[in-house]
This record gives sequence, C-alpha cells and structure tokens, in this order.
Amino acid sequence: MSNAELSETVHLSASACHRRVARLEAEGYIRDYVALLDARKLNVPTTVFVEITLQGQSDEVLEAFERAVARIPDVLECHLMAGSADYLLKVVAQNTEDFAQIHRRSLARLPGVAQMQSSFALRTVFKTTALPV
Repeated sequence: MSNAELSETVHLSASACHRRVARLEAEGYIRDYVALLDARKLNVPTTVFVEITLQGQSDEVLEAFERAVARIPDVLECHLMAGSADYLLKVVAQNTEDFAQIHRRSLARLPGVAQMQSSFALRTVFKTTALPV
C-alpha cells in the first residue's frame, strides 16, 4: 500500500508515517519489498513438499547439501528440521511429470541424501507471507 494509505490506516500524518517506515527499514524490521507472483499464471501450480534424510550430520555433509539445494530454481524453500527428516523442501512444478523430471535431474543428485519422501499438496487452504505482528 502507498504511504498515504498506510498513514490513513494508522492515523498518522504522511510524513510521520514515512519516518517510522524508514526507521523500521534502517533497523532491519522491514527487510525487503517483493512482488507475489501467481504460480498458476506462471505454469507451476503444483506444490510438492519433499522430506530429505541425509546419510550423516557432519558440518561438511550439511553444508554440501545446502549449497547444492540452493542452486535448484524449482526449490522455493529449504528448512533444516528437527524430527524424522533432516530437511523439508517446498518445490513447485508444472505437474507430476514435471516434478518427476525435477526429481531425476536435480533432487536425486543432491549430495549426502539417504532417503527422500515427496508429498503433493492437493489444495492450498490458505497461504500468507504476513508475520503476526
């Protein structure tokens, strides 16, 4: 939203609102501004969550995996996990056949992987990038 809309919403003058936003940016609370793209319009409507278990937990194994997975453009998120899997990936694809290619071409070649389990999202119930503030 524009600064004018924000200032109206929070009942501040436009200049006071701008100063507060600038301070939040300077202090690192506001990290980036982004455009949210429509996955369907970009022909990647399929979301797959991939649980990955590595062969070991050494720093070298973890770092090699993280460097390699960061280079795969279809992987939107990679989380180091506590629990049964070591990592959870969020992957987008055109469809199941496209995911099979991504799996064969990229995921199966990741270093240190002992096991992978993929789960296809049937429907996104809700999705947000907003943090609860």
